[in-house]
This record gives sequence, C-alpha cells and structure tokens, in this order.
Amino acid sequence: MTDIPGLPPRRAALKLLDAVLRRGETLDQAGHAATQGLRGPDKALAKALAGEALRWLADLDTLIDSATRQPLPDDAKARAVLRLMLAGWLRLETPPHAAIATALPLLAGGPRRLAHGVFSTLAKRGVALPATPTLPAPVADRWGPRGGAIAAGLALPPPLDLTLRDPAETTRWADELGGQSLAPGHVRLARGSAVEHLPGFAEGAWWVQDLAASLPARLLGPGDGRTVLDLCAAPGGKTMQLAAAGWQVTALDASARRAERLKANLARTHLGAHVVVADALAWEPDGTFDAVLLDAPCSATGTCRRHPDVLHRVGARQIAEMAGLQAALLARAARWVSPGGRLVYAVCSLEAAEGEEQAARVALAADPIVAGELPAGLNPTAQGWLRTDPALLAEAGGLDGFFVARWRG
Repeated sequence: MTDIPGLPPRRAALKLLDAVLRRGETLDQAGHAATQGLRGPDKALAKALAGEALRWLADLDTLIDSATRQPLPDDAKARAVLRLMLAGWLRLETPPHAAIATALPLLAGGPRRLAHGVFSTLAKRGVALPATPTLPAPVADRWGPRGGAIAAGLALPPPLDLTLRDPAETTRWADELGGQSLAPGHVRLARGSAVEHLPGFAEGAWWVQDLAASLPARLLGPGDGRTVLDLCAAPGGKTMQLAAAGWQVTALDASARRAERLKANLARTHLGAHVVVADALAWEPDGTFDAVLLDAPCSATGTCRRHPDVLHRVGARQIAEMAGLQAALLARAARWVSPGGRLVYAVCSLEAAEGEEQAARVALAADPIVAGELPAGLNPTAQGWLRTDPALLAEAGGLDGFFVARWRG
C-alpha cells in the first residue's frame, strides 16, 4: 500500500490531525514523528494538508455533514480522511480522482465506500468553501465582534517577514530580495521562499520575524549602550533586534536547548548578548536595567494564521494557566526596571485575559505608545497600548496578533 504515489504524505497528515485534535499537540511538536521517512516535498505536502484541514475545519465538517444521512462522530477516522480529501481538492487543487486514489487506502478495512460516496457527492455538486474560514464556536465567543474580521485574515497562510540587522539597508535588501518593506528594517516576501538559500542569510544580514513580533523591541528605541533585560528571550529575534539597536543585552530563557538556538542565531548575525539559562520566576539579577522586555509565554492564539492548530487545542484552561504565569512574570519584571527606565510587555495572543487584563494591573506609570512609533496603518488603543490581529494590514498580507504595553520605572 505504501507504494501508492501520494499516500505516505496523506498518512502523515492524518497522524498530524490526530495529534492536534485528540492529543492537543502542536503541529510542530507532532511534525517530526508524523513525517519520519518522508522527503522534503512530501513533508511539505503533509503539513500543508493538515494545516489547511485545521484552518477550514468547521467549514469542511459542514460540507461532510451535508452529504451524510447521519453525522459521523467528530473523532471518526472516516471524517478525518474526508477532511484531508476535501482540503486537498478545495485548497491545494488536487484533482478529485487523485484525492480519492491517494486517501481512500487510509481506510483499508474501514468505511471506504462511505467516504467515497460522500466525497463523490460533494464533487458532483461542485461545492466550494466560503471566502472566510468559520471560527470554532469557543474561539468566536472569546474574540467577540472582532472575530469575523480576524477570521478573514486566516484564509491564507502568511507571507515571510524578515527583520534586518541594519535598518539603513532596507531599500537595498527589499530590492535584492524582491520584497516590500512596511517599516524601516523590515522586508516582506511571498510565502514559500527557501530561507537558507536567500541572499543575506549566510552573512546574517536578517532573520525571520513576523512584523508584529518586531514591534515590542522597536518600542524601546535605540540603546546607546544602555542595559536591557530580554526575558523569555529564545529563539532570539528580539534579542538580535536589541543588540543591533545598540543595547547591552542580557537574554534570559529557561530552556537550555532554546538558549543554544539563540546563541546560534547571534553567531550567524554577528551580534552579541549575555545569555543566561534560568527560570525567570526564581532568578535574581545583580541590579536593575535601563529597560526590560517581557515577551511572555502565552497561548499563542495570535499566530493562528501560521499555526491553525491553536484554534482547536487552546481553550479556557490553557489561557487561564498562561494568565497566571504572565501575572507572576510581570510582577518580577517590574521590580527590575531602573528609575526612569522602560518596561515593555508583549504576548502573541488575541485573548484579553493575556493582554489588556494583565496591563490593567501594572502599577508603574504608563508610557503610552503613539502612532508615530508604529508602521503606517497601525494605531495605539485609547489606553496607549497596541493590539494587532490578522485583519490589520490585510492588503499587504496581514500580521500576527499581538498585545503590547509600555511603562516607565
């Protein structure tokens, strides 16, 4: 059976769906085991099939249910296989006959005739997906009135954003890479670019970082030799930004493995920082810092356009756990800011419990973010905070969901 062309990546995609929906793993966590033995193009296909199935899961299920007399159980293997068949046909332009031939063998000994019948019925109807993915009901409830606009930003995987080591070379790299710049020190490329083969990678002229993820460090301004603590720093995008901006950086992370990746990124970009492996809830610095940047662990729901698994595996329990950790980290970070220094708090989350509700409890003096500090098209909230989501800058490819706030020590 494994000799059928196209079957191995679909088997891997089925494993990825199961890992996310049944075990609550991330696509990245499940990826290595699920795609073992696959070559590059087949790995990419498996991840794309699973990603599109998760991105459009509610809408795919609506189609499936429209062609069955009795709804299939949510965890039925036949439903999972049909999700992949439809995702391949409707999102990746797999011809219907190829979708059938490469996926039905996954149901060997099972309800192949049922799956074949459902898919064939839908193909004959010429069904289509809506222009905007339907959010899972719990997610739509949490995001409220903004949910519809956010969902519109999830229809396509995101482009590739690069942060430049030297913002003065923005025009040069935008031209050489064939991209567009939405801010000094930023270049955006079409998705699908092979990062390691792009000009400038080997010499460390840039690193991959979503535009929204680059904003917290930008809001600390130039370093001019001052000291900054980057908490929860790995894999190092913000550490590199701060070092390139002239800060003396102490980069702290609890994971030794992630810290090694941070060091490798610093070495490639020829930037320096003092890397500390420690738990921020137990570690104590020798003194205070001119600035502290806390990009806190979070639910990561703001990365849903590139990681659609978060729409299905993150719920109220995980958000509450993250909020408790964030509050503890914020309390410690606030103590480490020198008088007159700056504290920036950020999360790549769309949840108010992790953003606005955290910021409202900080006792330091507010240092409001102003529009002139942000890329064109982005504006601070009435409180002087920043809230981004995938619906913003949609005409240019959108951006991740972030919450950012700033205070003075």
